[in-house]
Amino acid sequence: MKYYLLPFGCQMNLSDTERVRTVLQGMGFEPTDNEEEANILGIIACSVRQKGIDKVYGRIEKWNAMKNRRNVITFVSGCILPADRVRFLKLFDLVFTMNELPDLPNRIRQYGVVMPTVMSEVNPSANMDRFWEICPMRASNFEAFIPIQNGCNNFCTYCAVPYTRGREVSRSSEEILQELKELVDKGYKSITLLGQNVNSYGLDKKGEEINFAELLRRIGEYGKTSGKEFWVYYTAPHPRDMEDEIIEVMAQYDCLGKQIHLPIQSGDNNMLKRMNRHHDLERYRHIIHTIREKLPTATLFTDIIVGFTHETEEEFENTRKAMEEFKFNMAFIAQYSVREGAVASKWEDDVPKEVKRQRYHRLTEELMKHSLLYNKALVGTTVKMLVEQFDRKNGYLAGHTEGKIVIRFASTDESLIGQIVKVKVTSASPLSIEGKLITEN
Repeated sequence: MKYYLLPFGCQMNLSDTERVRTVLQGMGFEPTDNEEEANILGIIACSVRQKGIDKVYGRIEKWNAMKNRRNVITFVSGCILPADRVRFLKLFDLVFTMNELPDLPNRIRQYGVVMPTVMSEVNPSANMDRFWEICPMRASNFEAFIPIQNGCNNFCTYCAVPYTRGREVSRSSEEILQELKELVDKGYKSITLLGQNVNSYGLDKKGEEINFAELLRRIGEYGKTSGKEFWVYYTAPHPRDMEDEIIEVMAQYDCLGKQIHLPIQSGDNNMLKRMNRHHDLERYRHIIHTIREKLPTATLFTDIIVGFTHETEEEFENTRKAMEEFKFNMAFIAQYSVREGAVASKWEDDVPKEVKRQRYHRLTEELMKHSLLYNKALVGTTVKMLVEQFDRKNGYLAGHTEGKIVIRFASTDESLIGQIVKVKVTSASPLSIEGKLITEN
């Protein structure tokens, strides 16, 4: 008996998928990359953009056609809006939220032959403890995700996450630290703390739990005493909760990776109000200045939306100016698309697609300019990198620096994959660098 899983979307969905694998393989199912031979077919869905949900509909149509030839069970979980859930009930055999994952074996056993059913309707953010207790089946033996928080309280007008994952719920810090220590003991080199609003960790359990800065401090202290080299990252923080203390703690410990992904979404204050972002450009500027002062080697990543409802040329230009000012190393730029269920879905999507596309390209050009200047400054220096895989260029290995800049060097030594090595940078291009491996004598 075999299973096939198809995850869409963010790192949190990839992390959730690892726990789904644990449950299915605990039942005796084996993984397969071939849909045609699977007995159970599952999707971990993402409702952030309509395109992601369209892919779900396309795949289930194919899977349901398989039922004319053989018995298969289909399921969908992940980030699902209420309206999509109603439609999925008619298409999938099982529809469930992640906090219901521990009940999946009983449901599958109950329906040994394919019968339409759905797990009980519950608040997606409730009872997460049972889900977090499931030990994930890691996709890598040197990179790992640790979920520390689920849900979001911010209700940005373009976003559906609060309606798919519910309100914020923080995981036990004791469990988080224990999971991290086990990973480090096993030799993991890159560990990412995950949450929809990761730096609001603990705020839902004031008096019962530590805050995010203290969580990072305890990780840092463990890193100092462990005697092992590893990097810990987190994503994604919100400017509203990005206190100076977090940056100060990062500066104190080598194991806290010097890279910060801080979504700005727009560089215009009026636009930020329409997005209900709970921060303005002045607040964001203060955070960046603090990072540059206390973490001068840190790289800076961000998220930006172009073409949001009513975006004027002036508002867009303010975003471009913000990119010029902050000189991001990487920006994930999205052309706005309406998500049913989000507040902005009731507003007219009045920026033409061609204008969105042009603005996307203009911001991309701005990004490339600053990224190239930064990368060129690295030429001649020695950097540490985590070797992750063979590069597409034959005869090269590739990975990321501590600051998560893509880097490669000439080598076919597979034993280096999963190791942190030193490389002298010899050339640079936008978004990536190349170098020569430094071998220790």
